[in-house]
Amino acid sequence: MNFFRGVIGGQAAGPQPSGAETIQKLCDRVASSTLLEDRRDAVRALKSLSKKYRMEVGTQAMDHLINILQTDRSDSEILGYALDTLYNLICNDEEEEQDESEDENAQKQADDLGAQFTDTFIQDPEHVTLLLALLEEFDFHVRWPAVKLLTALLKNQCVQVQGVILVSPMGVSRLMDLLADSREVIRNDGLLLLQQLTKSNAAIQKIVAFENAFERLLDIITEEGSSDGGIVVEDCLLLLLNLLKNNSSNQNFFKEGSYIQRMKPWFEVGDDNSGWSAQKVTNLHLMLQLVRVMVSPVNSPGATASCQKSMYQCGLLQQLCTILMATGVPADILTETINTVSEVIRGSQVNQDYFASVNAPSNPPRPAIVVLLMSMVNERQPFVLRCAVLYCFQCFLYKNQKGQGEIVATLLPSTIDANSISAGQLLCGGLFSADSLSNWCAAVALAHSLQDNLTQKEQLLRVQLATSLGKPPVSLLQQCTNILSQGDKIIRRGSKVQTRVGLLMLLCTWISNCPIAVTHFLHNQENVPFLTAQISENLGEDERLVQGLCALLLGICIYYNDNSLENNTKEKLKQLIEKRIGKENFVEKLGFITKHELYSRAAQKPQPVFPSPEQMLFDHEFTKLVKELEGMITKAVHKSSEEEKKEEEVKKTLEQHDNIVTQYKELIREQDAQIQELKEQVASMSSQNEQMHTTVTQQLSQIQQHKDQYNILKLKLGKENQSQSNSQGDGSQMNGLQTEEITQLREELEELRRQHALLQTQLGDKDALINTLRSEASQTAEGSTGGSDNTELLKELEALRSQVQSQSAEINQMKTERQELLRRAEAGSSAAVPGSDGSLDAAKIAELESRLAAQTTETERLKEEGKSSSQSRAELEQQLASATSTVAILQTEKAKLQTEVQESKKEQDDLLMLLADQDQKINSLKLRLKDLGETVDDEDDLDARDQTDDDEEDEEDED
Repeated sequence: MNFFRGVIGGQAAGPQPSGAETIQKLCDRVASSTLLEDRRDAVRALKSLSKKYRMEVGTQAMDHLINILQTDRSDSEILGYALDTLYNLICNDEEEEQDESEDENAQKQADDLGAQFTDTFIQDPEHVTLLLALLEEFDFHVRWPAVKLLTALLKNQCVQVQGVILVSPMGVSRLMDLLADSREVIRNDGLLLLQQLTKSNAAIQKIVAFENAFERLLDIITEEGSSDGGIVVEDCLLLLLNLLKNNSSNQNFFKEGSYIQRMKPWFEVGDDNSGWSAQKVTNLHLMLQLVRVMVSPVNSPGATASCQKSMYQCGLLQQLCTILMATGVPADILTETINTVSEVIRGSQVNQDYFASVNAPSNPPRPAIVVLLMSMVNERQPFVLRCAVLYCFQCFLYKNQKGQGEIVATLLPSTIDANSISAGQLLCGGLFSADSLSNWCAAVALAHSLQDNLTQKEQLLRVQLATSLGKPPVSLLQQCTNILSQGDKIIRRGSKVQTRVGLLMLLCTWISNCPIAVTHFLHNQENVPFLTAQISENLGEDERLVQGLCALLLGICIYYNDNSLENNTKEKLKQLIEKRIGKENFVEKLGFITKHELYSRAAQKPQPVFPSPEQMLFDHEFTKLVKELEGMITKAVHKSSEEEKKEEEVKKTLEQHDNIVTQYKELIREQDAQIQELKEQVASMSSQNEQMHTTVTQQLSQIQQHKDQYNILKLKLGKENQSQSNSQGDGSQMNGLQTEEITQLREELEELRRQHALLQTQLGDKDALINTLRSEASQTAEGSTGGSDNTELLKELEALRSQVQSQSAEINQMKTERQELLRRAEAGSSAAVPGSDGSLDAAKIAELESRLAAQTTETERLKEEGKSSSQSRAELEQQLASATSTVAILQTEKAKLQTEVQESKKEQDDLLMLLADQDQKINSLKLRLKDLGETVDDEDDLDARDQTDDDEEDEEDED
């Protein structure tokens, strides 16, 4: 312990050991001491020496410190000392603070030392995994140093540490838990750790996002005061930018999670905008960048359009426009807000229309577009602000033909209002002002008003300008060419290259793909000589770009020439190039455009970002036009007249083919419409058919109900027969039982009568159906060519008809027998029942007859409904048969008729079975009457019995 006191506390007697020796002894103590207290004191001493003797401690104690982390997990104090020591060895921040006044070599040496120790630590991936495990310790003195150490490792060797954390189980989840720590120091350092972790690693970014990072970060921003918050809000915004930038998956997750709506309160700036703090400016700047990340032009068009729609619907765009028109907003925030609004409205018709309706809070109110253009053409405004306004105007007109028409309309004579400033007036003023940057910006803005819009290119030809008093007005196209052709009289070469480049870009955009504009341009006899002179001259490096643009303009005049001017046809212009310039020289000068260093920079992204005004030469959309036209112009210049004639013939042939294809397409459309109509008809007929099937199903269910009732009565009758057969021997109750039995028999006979009436109704329906089928079969026989099959069908129908008639006769005969049987049963009951019971039987019979009448009425009603259903069905079938008249449909109808005939046969068989059952029933009734004491014989016996009864009656009369 005296040793430690000497190292930490004060000076001991005798010679003092050097730093390296002391560190060596401390390392030995850490490695060999068995007491935890001794090891703890040794590690604390190493921590105090780690900043002064960084190299020595790092080379000698690194392994011992790592071993402490592995073995002494139970003691949080020694773990904290070890982690702090490792952090001092690996982190370069402290060195940077101390060595601010030293030279660069010393600083580089310190950085290399931190990277060296980082490599040593992460040689074994288990060391990083060990740190992740230590993050689960809640103790502040362990968790906080572990967070700082991991952050330092990520700063020095980001990719390697990211790889280890990515494959570690629950590694990212443990880091995300830091955001939920109640201690703000750990939470804030956890934000810094996640910032380093999510740099340039899409896989980790996705994992962090799906660990509910957006929800937690937005909650922290809200808790800290949004844009008025401190450095913590800035750290959260930086982490959000890491997660969303160039990560389409996270962007979609952010949008689908409705987190865009939570961004709107960030931009609620009050009326008093004085005294913006530096932190608030930084926070709001990052918030605007976050909005731009979601709607960046480099994102997929579908995702960008979806985010733009959400921003308009939740009111975020409206809030940004409020900041745009507010007063007292810092210049850099205003510039970034203009850029943000630009990308929110770019390519979105709804958002562009809303932006066009925004007015500045002035008296009188002016459109926001006009106010922004006033800033763009004002040379006293900051350069970055003017670039932002130009970008906003370009985004407003991007794929917005309506907006293009509105801008061009402000230049036409019929719409000019002398009392107000319009966008067209500002553009013309900037186009011809003395400021070259205003010339370029106005020319590019006007070119975007004509981009891919043939109608507005032709409309702009009508614009007339008054140059001076006493002179007639000239067209805008003529004025632009006059400024170019006058050369040194108006524009000093070298200093005004920017102006000429802007005018040439405007003219190239204007006359490209517009033969009428080409004709107007060539109508001025001075334009072609000026262009050829510019191209053929050998000028300096600064003028090469102007020569290339002149070559491009002349090439457009050749490619889009409709040969309406005899002196400037395609062939004559090519001959002029060959004689005065040379084809190879012309192509070489044309290539100067794409070889310019600023061309490739402008082609990278739509936003005009330039380090200085002098480098503002190319527009992004113009670079795409050059790329499209360069090859076509080169081919057009090298082509001979014969090749052009062949091409024209090929074009004519292709046009003819296109016309033929168009005709076929129209025919196909008509046929598609007809097919659709027929499909609708089939659908309606199918629905009618389903209704018919439903009706038939209901009728079948009713029949089945009657059958079930019949079966139930049959079972009851069988039970009663059995009970009556058992009770015949009891003489004292014979009369009463016979009366009840006869009453039940009467009821059963009534039920059989009803069943018989129902069967007759069904037979009548089937007769009507057979007649319908006969008529349809006869119509089918008339319409079809193969009549033999229909004749056979008619024969089968006639045979079926005769069979049904014979069955009907049998049914009538059975009805007669049943009535006779009923009469005899009533006679027997009157003979067996005493006179005192007659009135009671009469009442029962009257009740039964009333019920029979009611049932008969219900049967008649059902019969009428069946007839009406049959009639409606016959009408629908007749309509269906008359809808089509082809042979194939007739064959289908024939098959259908055959099927129905088979069904009719089957139903007739069912009726025969019912009749057989009825015969059996009648026989059983006869047997029961016999059992009751009544004599029941066959028809011959009945006749003889009747004769005998008559004789007996005569004898009684004689007596």
